[in-house]
Amino acid sequence: MTEQRDFRPTVFLPKTDFPMKAGLPQKEPGILARWQEQDQYRKVRDARKGREQFILHDGPPYANGDMHIGHALNHILKDMVCRTQTLLGKDAPYVPGWDCHGLPIEWKVEEEYRKKKRNKDEVPPKEFRAECRAYAQKWVDTQREQLKRLGINGDWDNPYLTMDFQAEATIVGELLKFAESGQLYRGAKPVMWSPVEKTALAEAEVEYEDIVSTQIDVAFEIVEASDPDLIGANVVIWTTTPWTIPVNQAVAYGSHIDYHMIEADGRRYLIAEPLVAGFMQRLGHDSHDLHFMIKGVAFEGAVLRHPMHHLGGFFAKPRPMLEGEFVTVDSGTGFVHMAPDHGEDDFALCKANGIEPVFAVLGDGKYREDWLWLAGQGSVINPKFNAPDGPICEDLRAAGGLVAASADYKHSYPHSWRSKAKVIYRCTPQWFVPMDKELPAMAREEGPGSEFDSLFPPTLRTLAKDAIAATRFVPEKGRNRIGAMVEGRPDWVLSRQRAWGVPITLFVDRKTGQYLNDPAVNARIVAGIRAEGVDAWDEERAQGYLGDAYRLEDFERVTDILDVWFDSGSTHAFVLESGRWPDLLRPEGYTGPRADLYLEGSDQHRGWFQSSLLEACATRGHAPYKAVLTHGFTMDQKGMKMSKSLGNTISPIDLMRDYGADILRLWALSVDFTEDHRIGKEILAGVADQYRKLRNTYRYLLGALEGFSEDERLPVDQMPELERYMLALLGKLDATLRQAVDDFDFNTYVRALTEFCNEDLSAFFFDIRKDSLYCDAPGDVKRRAYRTVLDMLFHALVRYGAPVLVFTAEEVWTSRYPGSDSVHLLEWPELPAISVDEARWAELRALRQTVNETIEPLRREKVLGSGLEANVTVPEGAPDADLAELFITATVTRGQGSEVTVERTTDHKCGRCWRHLPEVSEDGALCDRCDDVVAGIDAAAVA
Repeated sequence: MTEQRDFRPTVFLPKTDFPMKAGLPQKEPGILARWQEQDQYRKVRDARKGREQFILHDGPPYANGDMHIGHALNHILKDMVCRTQTLLGKDAPYVPGWDCHGLPIEWKVEEEYRKKKRNKDEVPPKEFRAECRAYAQKWVDTQREQLKRLGINGDWDNPYLTMDFQAEATIVGELLKFAESGQLYRGAKPVMWSPVEKTALAEAEVEYEDIVSTQIDVAFEIVEASDPDLIGANVVIWTTTPWTIPVNQAVAYGSHIDYHMIEADGRRYLIAEPLVAGFMQRLGHDSHDLHFMIKGVAFEGAVLRHPMHHLGGFFAKPRPMLEGEFVTVDSGTGFVHMAPDHGEDDFALCKANGIEPVFAVLGDGKYREDWLWLAGQGSVINPKFNAPDGPICEDLRAAGGLVAASADYKHSYPHSWRSKAKVIYRCTPQWFVPMDKELPAMAREEGPGSEFDSLFPPTLRTLAKDAIAATRFVPEKGRNRIGAMVEGRPDWVLSRQRAWGVPITLFVDRKTGQYLNDPAVNARIVAGIRAEGVDAWDEERAQGYLGDAYRLEDFERVTDILDVWFDSGSTHAFVLESGRWPDLLRPEGYTGPRADLYLEGSDQHRGWFQSSLLEACATRGHAPYKAVLTHGFTMDQKGMKMSKSLGNTISPIDLMRDYGADILRLWALSVDFTEDHRIGKEILAGVADQYRKLRNTYRYLLGALEGFSEDERLPVDQMPELERYMLALLGKLDATLRQAVDDFDFNTYVRALTEFCNEDLSAFFFDIRKDSLYCDAPGDVKRRAYRTVLDMLFHALVRYGAPVLVFTAEEVWTSRYPGSDSVHLLEWPELPAISVDEARWAELRALRQTVNETIEPLRREKVLGSGLEANVTVPEGAPDADLAELFITATVTRGQGSEVTVERTTDHKCGRCWRHLPEVSEDGALCDRCDDVVAGIDAAAVA
C-alpha cells in the first residue's frame, strides 16, 4: 500500500469567527449600548416613515417595585408584535408608559411614614404628593432600565407617565367631558371599601381568597302578619358577616319558595324547606316538630322586630319583610337580612321600598361614636369582633336572638390586593358614571347617530357592547369574558378618598347639590392642571377657576380623587391624540379606534381593557382599539401560582444575568401565552437547548458562506432539484410565519422556525449537501447552487429570527456584515415562487428515514462505521432520484421486495471525501472527483 497524502487541507470546511458558546449575559449589554448610542429606535422610525401604520398602545404597568416575570412576558410580546410588523415594512412605533397615581404608591409612602412613626394626616398634602411623585419616578427609572435590558425597542427617553402635568390635564379634560355631557352623578351606593386603606376600591383592585368566618343564625320575631299563625314565630336569617346585623333594616323572602314552620327548643322557626336539615344540624338537633308549610307569598306585609329592639331608637323600628327575587335556597335559611349600607341587592330592594342607608360604619371600619349599639367599636373586619364569643354574638345571645353560631365556615372573600386586608361593601357618597342612562347627543368621531339610535337611544352599556362586537379578540374567548363583565357591571364608581391622584375637579352647588357645568370654568381648571399638575386643585386657586361669575362660598370644591383606572382608561387621549408623540398620530381626518392593538394579561378584561373601552365609548362613541390580545399568567414549573411566601418566584433580572435576555425572550415566545403557562429550571434548560440549535444553524450558515460573492450566485432555474425543493420549503415557512404574525400566534412562529432549522436544514439539507460543500470544486454547479440557497436562507432566517432573538440576530448579521446598519432595519425577505412535487419529496424523506433506521442498529453493532459504508436496497417503486446522495450511503439499488435491506460495501474509501466508490483503487486513494479538485488546487498553488 502506497503512503497516503493528508488531504485535509484541500477540503473546504466552513470558516467563521462566530462562537458556538453564546455568552449572552456578557455580550448583550454591549450590543444594547451600541443600539442606544446609535439611537436605533429613531433609525427604525425614520426608515419606516410614511409607511402603513401599526399602533400598539402600551398598557401602563404600575410604577411600583422591580420588574417581575409577568412584566417581562408582557413586554416581550409587545416587542414581538412591533418588531414583526416593522419587519413586514409597517411603521410600528412603541411608546412605553407607566401608571403613576393611586393607592399602591400612596400605601408604600405611608408604610415609610409608619416606620418613622409619622402621621400622614399631619403632613401637608402638597408635600405628601411630592413624595408619592418621587417614589413613582424612582420605580419608573428602575423598571425602564430593566425592560430595556430585555431588548425592547421603544421610545425609552420619552415615555408617557400619567403623572406628567400634560397627562394629568388631559385626564381632567376627559373627566369634564363626562361632566359637560351629563354623564356624572353623585349618589350613595354600596361600593367595595377597604377599612385599612380607607377608600373605595374598584373590582379590579380586589382579589378573592378563602377564609374561615363565623356563621350565625339569627331569629327575627314576627309581630304583624296577615296569617295569625305566623305571629310570634321567628324568621331565621343566616349570615357570615355578623357585623351587618347592627344595621339591619328588613328581611327578604322568596315568594315562590316553600317554607316550613318547625319547632325546636320550644320556639317556632320559619326555614325554607330544602334548608331545614342544614339548619337543624347547626342547631345541634336530630329532629324537629313540623307545624305546617306555607308559600313565601304569605309573608307579604309581615313585620318583624330586630333582636336588639330593647335598645330603642333605630332598633325599635319595625323591620318589614320584602319580596326579593335574588333570594335562593342554595344555602342559609331561605331568608336574607337586608342591610342597605352593605350590599348591592340590599340597597336596591330597600331603596325601592323607601328605606335609606344609615351610614353607621365609618371609613376605618368602626361604628359611629353616636351609634346606639357597639358605638365606636370594631373594626368590623376583625375576626375576634365577629367571633361566636365576640361582642355582637354575645349581645345577640343575651337578647335571645342568636340561634346558632360557629367559627367554621370556609368561603371565598374579597381582599384588597395591595394591603391584603378584607374589604367590605360600604354605602358612601361617591361619584358615578351611569351605565344605563340614555347618552346625550355627542360629537362622536363617526358623525351623528343613525336612525336606529333615534328609536333606541344608546346607553354606555349598549355602546360598549356594540364596540366589543366590532373588536377582534385574541384569543376569541376574551370577547365573552369582557362582554359578560360589561353586561353585568354596576355603574362605574369614579371617586376615591385618597391624596395621590388626579382630582375630581368639580364644584357642587351647596343649595341644589348639582355640579357646576360651565365650559369656561372647566377650561380654566384644565389650564391650571396643565401648568402645575394636580397640586393646582386647591382652595387658594378655587375662586380663580370660578371667575367673577360665581362665589366660592356658594360651592363645595370636591376633594375626592379619580379611580386610577380612569387615569389609565384615558391614556389613549393623551398618548395617541395629543401630538406629543408624532409617530403615534393617525393621518388627518382619521376617525375610529386609534390603536390597532391593546395587549395585556387576561385580568385586564375587568381592568384597563374595560376602563379604556368605557372612557372612549362615552367620549368618542367607539372603542379605542381595533383588537385586544390577552395572555395568561406565568406559573412555576409545577403549575402553581408564584408567591413570595411559597418561595417559588422567578426573577427575570436573575434569569438575564444567568442565561441572557434572548433565552428569556425565546421562552416567552415559545409558550402558549394565551393560557396560563410555566417556567422553571428544567423548562429553561430545554429553551437553552432550543437556542443552541438555532445558534448553531446561524453559525453553520456563516461558516458555509465564507467568501461567498455575487459571482458565485446561480439562477434558481439552473439549480438541482434538491435546492429548488428547499426553496419551496422556505416559501412554505414564509407563509406560515406571515400567518402567525397576522394571528399573533408567536408560539407557532417560533415552533415553525425552530423545526425548519432542525429538521429541514440541519438533519436534512445540510447533512446531504455537506459533501458538495466540502469536496466539490468551488465552481461546481451543485456547490454554487447550494451556497446560493444558503445565502438566501441566511437572509431569510436572520430576518425571521430577529424579532425573537434580538441580540443574537444582531450578532449574526454583524458577523457577516461588519460595520453595516442593524439587522432590525431590514424588511421581510422576498422569495422566489417555487413549485415542486411535495408528495414525491415527502415519500423520499420517509424512505430516507426508514433507511437511517435500518442502518442505525448496524452502526451500534459496529457492522458499519457510518452510512457511507452501506449498500442499500430499496423497493422497486421508490421515486427516481440520486438516492445514494440523499441517503448518504455508498450505493442504493432497487430490489424486488418491499423492505429496505443494508449490507456493507466492498468498495474502497476515498481519502478526501470518504465516499466508498468502485473507482477508488485502495483505501485512502482519491475518487475521480476529488482527484480533479485536488489537481486544480495544486495547480493554483504552483501558479
